[in-house]
Amino acid sequence: MSAGGPESSIMFIAGTRPEAVKLAPLVLDMRAQGRAAVLVATGQHREMFGEALAGFGLVADHDLGVMAAQPDAVVGQLVPMLADLIRRLEPGFVVVQGDTSSTLAGALAARYAGVRLAHVEAGLRTGTDDPHPEEMHRKLVAQMAQLHFAPTPAAAAALAAEGVRDGVHVTGNSGIDALLLMAARLEGDAGLADAAVAPFAHVPKGRPWILATIHRRENRGRRLAAVLAALGELADEAEILLPVHPSPAVAGPVRAMLGGRVGVHLLPPLPYAGFVALMLRSALVLTDSGGVQEEAPALGLPCLVLRDGTERPEGLASGNAWLVGAQRAAIVAAARAVLTDAALHARMAVPALPYGDGSAAARINDVLLRPGPTSSRQRLESWSGSAAHRPQSQAARR
Repeated sequence: MSAGGPESSIMFIAGTRPEAVKLAPLVLDMRAQGRAAVLVATGQHREMFGEALAGFGLVADHDLGVMAAQPDAVVGQLVPMLADLIRRLEPGFVVVQGDTSSTLAGALAARYAGVRLAHVEAGLRTGTDDPHPEEMHRKLVAQMAQLHFAPTPAAAAALAAEGVRDGVHVTGNSGIDALLLMAARLEGDAGLADAAVAPFAHVPKGRPWILATIHRRENRGRRLAAVLAALGELADEAEILLPVHPSPAVAGPVRAMLGGRVGVHLLPPLPYAGFVALMLRSALVLTDSGGVQEEAPALGLPCLVLRDGTERPEGLASGNAWLVGAQRAAIVAAARAVLTDAALHARMAVPALPYGDGSAAARINDVLLRPGPTSSRQRLESWSGSAAHRPQSQAARR
C-alpha cells in the first residue's frame, strides 16, 4: 500500500454538488498552506458540481465526465478510471466525502490502487434497513478507510458500535465551513450578492417565504406527490420557493403538479451563493436534504425534515429541526404551526452549531498532512458537537 511522503499530494474525489461544497474548504485550506491538493470530478452532477466549485473560485483538475442514471452504472464505470488515475498520480491519501456513488467508487478505487483512504463525514447512520444505497455506501466505506472524519460525537459513536475505532477523528462538518465562508462572501461582495438573489428577485415579499428542496430517492412516487400537494396547499398562505432538481423523476411531477400554481415559484438549480442567499431570506425550510439539515440551524432557519428518519439527529436535539415525514396533512400542520406560533418559530430560529464551528477543514487537513497516533480522549475533544449559539438571531438575517 502506498504510504506517500510528507509532501505527497492529497487527492479529493467528488461528483455531486454537496460533495463539491463540503470538500471546497479542505482544498482551499490545503492550497493556502502551499500543499498539493488534486481535485477530481467524476461527472455525476456535472453542471451543478462545476457551479458549486466556481462559487469558491475552484475548478476540477481532472474531470472524468461519467454521467449515468443508476448508481451501479456510475460505480462500474468510475472504479477502473479512478484506480488508473490514482496509480498514475500516487497521492499520499485519497479523500472521499459522504455517501454517493462517487464516494463508493473513489473508496474502492483507492483500495484497489493500494493508496490510503480518508472518509469525510464518516459515521452517519439512519439505524434503519434503508433500501436506498446511501446507508450501504456509508457502511462499506467505513470498512475500507484508514481515517474516518466524523462530524459529531454521535457519528463517532456509531462507528465504534460497528467496531471502527482506529483513525476516528471528530472534526465537525466541513459543510458549516463552506456555509460560513459563503455567508461572509455575500456580506462583503455586493456584486456577488446581487447576482445571487437575481433568480428569485421577482418573488413578492408581503408573505413569508417557504424554501423547499426535494430530491431523495425515498421521496419519489406517492411520497413526492404528497409533498407537492402539501406545498400547493401552503401556497395559499406563503410564497413557496422550490429549486427544481434536474432528475426527471423529480422535475416531471413537480412541474405537472405545481407549474403555474399561484404562490409557487419553481426555480432552476441555484449556485451555492444563491442558495445561501435564499436560506437567509426564508422563514422556513422544508427539505429531505442532509446538507440543508446541517446548514439551517447555523442560520437560525427553522427546518422541517421530510423524512421518516434521519442520520443527522443533532438538529432535532438542538430544537432547530422537526421530523415530519412525507404525509400531506402532517407537513401542512407542522408548517402552519411554525409560521403562526411566534414562540415556536422563535425557539426554532435561534442559531445553533450542532454540526460544526467552521474549523472542520483545518482539523481534517492537520491529520491528513501530519498523521500520527492520538488517544481516543484527544480525538473526541477535537470537536465537542456543541450547539453554541451564534450572535445573530433570525431577525438579523438579511
